[in-house]
Order: sequence, then C-alpha cells, then structure tokens
Amino acid sequence: MTAPLAPPLLGAIDRLLPELIDFRRDLHANPELSWQEVRTTARLRERLEQAGLEPRAIGETGLVVDMGARQPRRRVALRGDIDALPVRERTGLDWSSTRDGVCHACGHDVHTTALLGAGLALSEVADELAARHVAVRLVFQPAEEVMPGGALAYVRAGVMSGVDTVYAVHCDPALDVGEIGLREGALTAAADQLTVTLRGRGGHTSRPFLTEDLTYALAKVITDVPAVLSRRVDPRAGLVVVWGRVTSGEAINVIPSTGVVQGTVRMLDVGLWEEIGPLLHEVIDGVVAPYGVDATVEHVRGVPPVVNDASAVAALGRATMAAGMRPVPTPHSLGGEDFAWMLHESEGALARLGTRAPGGRVFDLHQGDLVVDEQAVRNGTALLTLAAAGEWTRVERDD
Repeated sequence: MTAPLAPPLLGAIDRLLPELIDFRRDLHANPELSWQEVRTTARLRERLEQAGLEPRAIGETGLVVDMGARQPRRRVALRGDIDALPVRERTGLDWSSTRDGVCHACGHDVHTTALLGAGLALSEVADELAARHVAVRLVFQPAEEVMPGGALAYVRAGVMSGVDTVYAVHCDPALDVGEIGLREGALTAAADQLTVTLRGRGGHTSRPFLTEDLTYALAKVITDVPAVLSRRVDPRAGLVVVWGRVTSGEAINVIPSTGVVQGTVRMLDVGLWEEIGPLLHEVIDGVVAPYGVDATVEHVRGVPPVVNDASAVAALGRATMAAGMRPVPTPHSLGGEDFAWMLHESEGALARLGTRAPGGRVFDLHQGDLVVDEQAVRNGTALLTLAAAGEWTRVERDD
C-alpha cells in the first residue's frame, strides 16, 4: 500500500490558508447574483491557471477543472456554489459587501474558497493521484440560489459524466467551527413552487349567495389543502405546504372575481416528489368544488431532495477525523439545495460545515448579519481535499 496523502495535503492547506482567507474576503466584498458571477469566475480562473491547472467554462459563468488520471478507475467531483443573494449586508465587517443589496448571506464565498483551496492543494499531488488511477473534477457552479438551480444546467452540460462520487459542503451556523455535520439518507427537502389562481363571479358582500365567494374559497385552499394532504400522504415523507403570498380584492365590500395564493411544497421523499403533481391538482379541485369557482393550479418543480449515500458519508467521516475535526450527527432540513441534481447522477454526499465561533452567537443563513468564523475556510478546504484524496483507497481495494 502506498503512503497516505493526508499529511502533505494538510501541510499544503496550512501554507495556503492566509491566501485563502484573503481570497474569501475579496469574494465577500464583491458578491454577484445568480448567473451574473463574472468577476468571481475571472478571479477563480486567474488563480487556477497560476497553479498550472486548465479551467474550462460551462456557459457564461462558472468553471470546471480536471486533474489526476486521464483514464481513471475512479473519478471524484467536488462542487462549490459561487453565487450570492439579493440581501443587504449588516455585519459591519471591514470586508463587507460593496454592492448595495447583494451579499454572501448563505456562505457561498466560503464554499467557493474551500473548493479553490482543495484544487490548489490537490494540484501539488496531481501526479500521485494519477499514479493511483484517481481523477478529481472541480465544479465551480453558478446559480444555486434560483430554481431549478445551476446544478441542473451543469448536469445537462455533462459535468457529471464519468463521475463516481461527488462531494460538497454547506455552511451551518448552528455548528461550532471544527464540527462537521453528517447524515445518511435525506438531508434536505425537495422545494417546489405552487400557485393556485381562483376565478369566479364577483359581487357585493351583502349578497354572497349571488356570487361565487372567491375570497372564502381562497381561505379554504389555504387551510384545507395542507390538512387534506396530511391525510393522503405518509407523514414519514415529510410533506409540508406553506403559503407565502395571498392576493385578492381591492375593496372591503366587494367580492372579487379573481384571487391568487402562492407558496412552497417541500418533502423529504424522492418517490413522492416525482409523483406529487396529480395529487396536488386532485386535492385543490376537491377543496374548491363546493364554491363553484374555477381553479388553475401551477406546480413548478424546483429541486429534488439531497439524499446522501452511506458510503460517501462514511468517507466524509474519515476525512473529517483525518483533518482533526469532529463529525457530529445533523438533522435533515426542509430547505432546498440544487446539489441534489448531481446526486441523481452519481453517489455522493453533502456535509454541514460548522461556522459558529465556539460559545458565540448563533446566526442564521440568508440574513444580512451572518458572520462566519474564518477557520471554516481551512476546515472546508481540508474536508473536500481529503475526501477526494481518499478515493485512492477504493482503487486499492479493487486491486
């Protein structure tokens, strides 16, 4: 058996860390929205080419880089999302966003930098990876924050072709820095959009019996649809319908002729996600039928659930401990994550990256006051690097 790669890789990461922190701060100060990550992509390309790597573009923004064996026995992909959110920053940091109303409120600047650091560290042992018949693909993916997500576009462009395993990390401000949250099976939920438009004969509120009381029917959709679904679907699927917007009417004494309610449909079960559409239509039509209104249902599929493969989670656990961090169990979330599209193509796993300063404040994602302990840059880099390097052990087991 050949010597392990962990010690030289961790040494390389320690040497790179000051540069990586500076790089992350630069990204944080210059965030870019989904599909607009032009500067981010240029900065990444410049640094990757300095390391002798050959990044290639997929579409307008984002990059893919291959290294290691040209005809590998195993190919591992590492993914980092590069886009920011339309949120105003409120941290007061010296490297706060310079773009009004845009900031890295989800930690993608950390994800991107960790992937860059992994690429730079692995480039120092690229010949060794090739000798061990392992290839590594870095995927700097745009547009995670929009549905159905840049990951789907990248999958359709072929970035998962030949990939055996894919790994990613996501910042988790509920975990202390140095902790890595791991979970087999469903980690995040499918996230779809649901719009119900009702139309009927309006009229005066003094004579509802001469109308089709559309506002009342909307109220029944809001309350009864989630209730009926809770009795039609196995609760272990984790299905939840939550409404976020309702519009109906302009005057208090007028029953309107149109109204709209919009929300999200989330679930942890992939099989249910693939079949939920007809059931949504059936339930909504049944709820509004007594009121004589016409219902138009628009169900837009967003992203599937992230379902972590057990062997990939085990590999992340080994990488976590080899990097001197602590693996901890993590609960599943009903948030959506387009990394799930990549997991439809190969086995893999998403890990939660602890970002909270020990004993410090618990922040929340997608909020303008999010502050990340910068040791997370090192930890994310080490986790991705060692997970990729660990693929050579699978090759050795096959020998």
